[in-house]
Amino acid sequence: MSRNKHKSEDAAIKGHRAGPATRLRNYFLTGLVITGPIGITLWLTWTFIKWVDGWVKPFVPKVYNPETYLPFPVPGFGLIVAIFVLTIVGFLAANFLGRSLISVGEGIVGRMPLVRNIYSGLKQIFETVLDERGNSFTKAALVQYPRKGLWAIVFISTDTKGEVAKRLKDTAETVSVFLPTTPNPTSGFLLFVPKEDVIELSMGVEDAAKLVISAGLVSPDLPEIFEDVIAEPEKLERIREREEA
Repeated sequence: MSRNKHKSEDAAIKGHRAGPATRLRNYFLTGLVITGPIGITLWLTWTFIKWVDGWVKPFVPKVYNPETYLPFPVPGFGLIVAIFVLTIVGFLAANFLGRSLISVGEGIVGRMPLVRNIYSGLKQIFETVLDERGNSFTKAALVQYPRKGLWAIVFISTDTKGEVAKRLKDTAETVSVFLPTTPNPTSGFLLFVPKEDVIELSMGVEDAAKLVISAGLVSPDLPEIFEDVIAEPEKLERIREREEA
């Protein structure tokens, strides 16, 4: 009886033990998980370097191009030149003469009907995104979208300003939020949401972006998510009361 019992246990262990094909598949998937992100990151970096080199190198005089004297190309030389030129432009624009020239140039562009709209819009976007003093997209939050009972992750931009804020001041105090789409978070919707309907999350913008890009497959630790819910039970209760009313 005891011998039969041991035989049955050995058979069960062998049944649960993965076969060679399963082990090979697991090894392959593990290798893919490890090398995939590294490979894609290197590929994107290399593609960006080659793209910048292709734009910048034709403008570099041959006498200053090391490839003129070397028997092999120098990847990244165009990127270094671009960074150097942008730094010099920023240095020149920081003094009085540079600001004066920029003002004259913007005045000329401001007289062009179509170009001025494109330039002013792009300038505002770059100033907002690259301004180190700004607080753009520093918080992730939850709002009910596209209807009550469904929740979506948004990135808080700022308090609503301009004509929109003036039109909505008698309705509610609103904030401007960006609602990204999955799996491409660079596209989405601009929403003006009452502050009392926004539930800020403790997770960072990067973690929220990963959650959106992965369609919920990659998410921060659960305690980080629930900190906001624990910290703001009154806000959740107010939202529920308004829904019931």
